[in-house]
Amino acid sequence: MRILVAHNAYLYRGGEDTVVEAEISLLRRYGHDVMLYRRDNAELDALPRWKAAADSVWSKRTIDEVGRLLSGFRPHLMHVHNTFPLISPSLFGVADRWGVPVVKTLHNFRLLCPQAMLMRNGRYCDDCVGRWPWRAVLHRCYRGSLAQTAVSAGVLSAHRALGTWRSRVHRFIVLNQMCREIFVRGGLPAEKLCIKPNFVEAAGAPGDHLRSGGLFIGRLAPEKGVLTLVQALQQRPSTRITVCGSGPLQSVVEQSKQLDYVGFERGEALRARIAGAAFLVMPSTGIESFGLAAIEAFACGTPVIASRHGGLREIVEHGRNGLLVPPGDSKALAEAMDYAFAHPMQMRRMGMEAYQTYLARYTPERNYATLLSIYHQALAPLPTSLTAETIDA
Repeated sequence: MRILVAHNAYLYRGGEDTVVEAEISLLRRYGHDVMLYRRDNAELDALPRWKAAADSVWSKRTIDEVGRLLSGFRPHLMHVHNTFPLISPSLFGVADRWGVPVVKTLHNFRLLCPQAMLMRNGRYCDDCVGRWPWRAVLHRCYRGSLAQTAVSAGVLSAHRALGTWRSRVHRFIVLNQMCREIFVRGGLPAEKLCIKPNFVEAAGAPGDHLRSGGLFIGRLAPEKGVLTLVQALQQRPSTRITVCGSGPLQSVVEQSKQLDYVGFERGEALRARIAGAAFLVMPSTGIESFGLAAIEAFACGTPVIASRHGGLREIVEHGRNGLLVPPGDSKALAEAMDYAFAHPMQMRRMGMEAYQTYLARYTPERNYATLLSIYHQALAPLPTSLTAETIDA
């Protein structure tokens, strides 16, 4: 199968960028021919604001570039990840004109929420789910900016009115049951929503080596609970946590005397750091649509202390493969970390259970079977003249 993957990379690398690379590698390993159409938010610095705003709704560059790719590469299917803001939903119109079925992974809630995370003022908010998003503009939900929120809301509203999501996407991938229920409530066709979690590669069964300390990995942003972690540590002056990542709150992390900041790591270096930790902490205040760091920890046999909401609640089972605490509750987080440091054997047992959870749900092999099934569902409704066999001919 020939697959065109499209993704607008983020300024600060996060789990979504990692997932895109991992899926491409997985598909190529199984013999598929994959081409990547990629834009990067670093390009925004060179664009006038009016141009960036206009392109986020409908990009002529995307129409031209993707049209040439479809003409030359002739994919059987297009798999779309993030399109905001540079690629834009004009991508779907090009695919429709060429008769190429589209699968879109919903990594966040941008199709329902201009801010993409169902948050306002640090708390869960679903005011725009299933409604026109004027409330988000009123509250300046996206980056505290009236103009930027209006642009994001405009993209959402324009393509909802055009029927882009309902008529030009053949299958949506959601990461868990919680996400599926929210998107159905938001108006997406239930029959097109397929559950497929993310996956990670494991280096092998976790060893019986010594582990020590707590670890935070990921984007250093408010929704990831960085400030909650800082507040929890202030209640325990002798406790220290290692932090790995990058993002807008990097200066806050660097200034904390109880956070040992090691910068941004990936690959084997990151895996080794996770495997050496006694536990991973994920105190997200925003609704995590999945929580890739959690299964990265599970693949290393490392238990997770996480917020009890969003996708994390479907991954971490309290007392079995980790601990759950109320989101934004620094006192409860401090107590959970106290328990982890005081009960190393129990945490080690949870780590063993975490690895078993990984084997049962989040391996590349299981993920590939699910992904291929979704691709076949997307191809199935096509008229005979546009099936994969006809394109091959």
